[in-house]
Amino acid sequence: MNYRQLRAKTAIAGVGHFGLGQAPGYTDMELLARAAHAAVRDAGLEMRDIDGIATSSVAASMWPMSVIETLGIRPTYIDGTCLGGSSFMSYILAAARALDSGQCNAVLVCYGSAQRTAAVGRSAIAATRKALDPQPYEMPYEPLNPPSAYALAARRHMHEFGTRREDLAEVAVAARRWAQLNPEAYSRDPLSIDDVLGARRVSDPLTVRDCCLVTDGAGAFIMTRADRARDLPQPPAYILGSATAVWNRQISAMADLTTTAARQSGALAFEMAGCRPGDIDVAQLYDAFTINTILFLEDLGFCAKGEGGAFVRDGGIAPGGRLPVNTNGGGLSCVHPGMYGVFLVIEAVRQLRGQAGDRQVRDARLALAHGNGGTLSSQSTVILGTAETC
Repeated sequence: MNYRQLRAKTAIAGVGHFGLGQAPGYTDMELLARAAHAAVRDAGLEMRDIDGIATSSVAASMWPMSVIETLGIRPTYIDGTCLGGSSFMSYILAAARALDSGQCNAVLVCYGSAQRTAAVGRSAIAATRKALDPQPYEMPYEPLNPPSAYALAARRHMHEFGTRREDLAEVAVAARRWAQLNPEAYSRDPLSIDDVLGARRVSDPLTVRDCCLVTDGAGAFIMTRADRARDLPQPPAYILGSATAVWNRQISAMADLTTTAARQSGALAFEMAGCRPGDIDVAQLYDAFTINTILFLEDLGFCAKGEGGAFVRDGGIAPGGRLPVNTNGGGLSCVHPGMYGVFLVIEAVRQLRGQAGDRQVRDARLALAHGNGGTLSSQSTVILGTAETC
């Protein structure tokens, strides 16, 4: 089957999360299980209905086996590919194929991490990554990654296009303004451009406010065939387009520090969905660092290369701006437990359902969610729509 024929054949029928922010006393698996059960309930299903699983963790190479055992399911479709934070969006197209072929009937995509409160902290996770994923041109020098990798891209963008330091800060401030409308967000206190610029420097030009949160949290969503989703309790979020692209692992291997593989994944996703960037009502972009949002706005076609700084300026992506971006507060202000991609999908679905409360984007019918993994390495784009877009 041509992948374009999968347009609107499947849908997200349930979403759930648990332990956003701080969840002391929970393990990664316990958080995941709570979110998984919440998503299954939201879809109007029971755990015994789940016959497909897609999950990964940086803490365990055979993670899907433990998840299957914990949830007590017997899946006929299993995906444990790890591409970093974009993993949970990269699962979508393959799961859609499996559902459409009849290999399975309900796929659970799930993730959980107690990164903030667990005894095993970020240093141990970094050591594990170093052992399992050696990068020959970078790791021997022990860079302060990931911040220094993204700082490198930010500085290059500033040099090449005249992007202002204040433009990066605009991204953080916009995320915080959305978070202030979201009672589930971890950071909701006021944040100004001056606050971002004056915060503790992490890696020039980035301060701590240009960097994502370190939180606990788990998220999950359920995919089914579209005809089944229409009979379930929640309004379906139809999968219109999806694509994943990888051009590099190490940031030092990028041909151009200002252009990511999102250019490829976005173009393919839009082609499959049959729409353009200008049609999108709300965008969820993986904002592990402020430069990400600017790069992805450009590479996905919302503005021309080099114009991302101007696009976000003067509240361009904040509430009331030209494009609602990261409406839950994003990884900068809502939640970021190591790998964030699953939460992008959850927020996109909630917006399309009209269930986002005070941050609801009016008449949202088309939503784009874009994930990033590694250091501007893996890129995955998904376009979701309501029944009116099918």
